[in-house]
Amino acid sequence: MKLRADQTGERGLPMPLWLQGALESAQAAVISALVVVAPIIAVWATAGFQNGGADVLARLAGQAWLLIHGVPLLLDTVGSGAAARPESGVLSLIPLGLTLIPFLLAWRAGRRLARASYTDQLWQALLGSWLAYAGFGLTTGFVCRTSDVGISLWSAALAPLVPFALGMVVGARREAGSWSRLIGVDAVAWLSRTSQHSRWAGSYLGSVVKAGYVALMASLAMSALMLAVDLFIHWNLIVAVYEALDAGAMGGAVLTIAQLGFLPNLVVFALAWISGAGFALGVGSQAGALGTAVGPLPSIPVFAALPAGSLDLGFAALVVPVLAGILAGWWFLREGENHFDEWLSIKIHARWFTAAVSTVVLGVMIGSVAGLLAAGLAWLARGSAGIGRLTEIGPDPLRTALFVAAEVGIGVVIGYAAGPWLERQQKLREADLEPAAN
Repeated sequence: MKLRADQTGERGLPMPLWLQGALESAQAAVISALVVVAPIIAVWATAGFQNGGADVLARLAGQAWLLIHGVPLLLDTVGSGAAARPESGVLSLIPLGLTLIPFLLAWRAGRRLARASYTDQLWQALLGSWLAYAGFGLTTGFVCRTSDVGISLWSAALAPLVPFALGMVVGARREAGSWSRLIGVDAVAWLSRTSQHSRWAGSYLGSVVKAGYVALMASLAMSALMLAVDLFIHWNLIVAVYEALDAGAMGGAVLTIAQLGFLPNLVVFALAWISGAGFALGVGSQAGALGTAVGPLPSIPVFAALPAGSLDLGFAALVVPVLAGILAGWWFLREGENHFDEWLSIKIHARWFTAAVSTVVLGVMIGSVAGLLAAGLAWLARGSAGIGRLTEIGPDPLRTALFVAAEVGIGVVIGYAAGPWLERQQKLREADLEPAAN
């Protein structure tokens, strides 16, 4: 793959690739920092901080910047009560919506660096960029440590690289057009040297992974829709919490921005809720479609939308992952890569048996992929608020994986079995529309 020659953007002075990568990182770090600083300055302007010193605000902004990059913060506070003993906890609940900011900035930087590099030179730009970003995180962690907020310098240097490096690699791949072109490997030539059975197995497993991704995305989309409906239904309760807080226009705006930053987390929480796995809102609490038992919650408006009371029809929400599995099974049928079914049919001449076994195996495999992906999202979305009961927030990854895998797997079996009928119905509709079009 040959891309554009060394340059800054489309035009500009030539410079070494490692230096251009470092400049792209510095630009992304500064822009993401400004996004964090803006609401802090807004609150300071309305006298929202007891200590409004510039050094205090700068450290707070740095700590917030590290948090949106996934760096856990060790909190040390004085407990309540007569003893007033110190308490400690880890703030590790990441606002994934705000983490998208450095990811998207890195995505843009990755595309620019790919345009400025040859395939065998891209590593220079990426290495320079990642070293610069790690240095920025390390410096921020060192400067922003206080007696109340501890920061691991290793985490400050390495954790920000995860969303940044991921975004940069995805952006570079987007510019290159394919992974093989990005790393300079001729995938067609490599595949031509493998056996036919290996190619069939690779196509089958690749389609299984894609179908699992389809199932997860469909589940997330329906979960987001149900979350939006739930927020709309409980809008009056959310407004009541805002009014009770009486944070003012600026305070309310900052609170809303913070909640929007956690919106992707809430979508994952909704997925865990509708799957029946549920999620925790504090130690010993559990909220899910099969039952809800939570303790006292802080006055955060979005918590007012949590379904409470008797959920007699809550089990009906379990159908959502099943519907996503049906869609994934139908998609796999249309992909036409069920080579395991073909191989099994050659080995065993009993179609009723081979069709049933291959479909069940397909459901297990696609369900497992969807479950593993859901577990990854649950792990990213969960965390700790640091102090008190709220040291456990979010879904359990293993429990979420098991529930999603089982429900998606059932849906895949239904969708793949009903696929031929759905295809036939679609062809009949297309045939009916052709005379009308003519």
